[in-house]
Amino acid sequence: MTAERKTDWAALPYVLPFAVFLAFLAIQKYVPIPATFVYAVRDLLLAVVLFAVSRHVIELHSFHRLETVILGVAVFLVWVGPDLIFPTYRQHWLFQNAYLGQLTNSLPESVIRDSVVLWPRIIQAVIIVPILEELFWRAWLMRWLISPHFEKVPLGAYQAGAFWITAVLFASEHGPYWDVGLIAGVAYNWWMVRTRSLGDCILAHAVTNACLCGYVVATRHWEYWQ
Repeated sequence: MTAERKTDWAALPYVLPFAVFLAFLAIQKYVPIPATFVYAVRDLLLAVVLFAVSRHVIELHSFHRLETVILGVAVFLVWVGPDLIFPTYRQHWLFQNAYLGQLTNSLPESVIRDSVVLWPRIIQAVIIVPILEELFWRAWLMRWLISPHFEKVPLGAYQAGAFWITAVLFASEHGPYWDVGLIAGVAYNWWMVRTRSLGDCILAHAVTNACLCGYVVATRHWEYWQ
């Protein structure tokens, strides 16, 4: 096997879980699958993919636990802050339009609050998504943009273009919340550069999502769970 072919396959553990996640979202959008079925199945499938394909590149150890938790909480506060301070802030066309989508949830509250849907949704947000997204955005893309031979680029290597392209693309993933998504992307990117630790980035992301889950369930602002 050539070195180039090895490089192509080296990306698989970082990219495949995220690709499967996006595929599931696309299927849900166009195929009417019962929510009580899809969330549990999606969690199970993503867990299997992460274990079977990515377990050797996943690093869960946090070297800066306290600072990482503080960062995760800070990103959560940034996420909900604008809507708390300015309740009509996100009604502007800059946030809700034909390209970014609308702040609506496709499921009625009675379905979302069903434990068969609620708990898999929380598990996905707090455990699965931080792992697969940090693998893709910080552990792979930010290095791949520096060099296609990304495995030779150390975690946390800084190059301005790679840093900001990753942050902008991460923001675009969050639709009407692109502005706070950009801030979150910059924060997580900076933490990767600062700590050079995938485990710390996963923990920061997990803390943010855990706080957001608690906020969503407590306040019933389900629009955060588009």
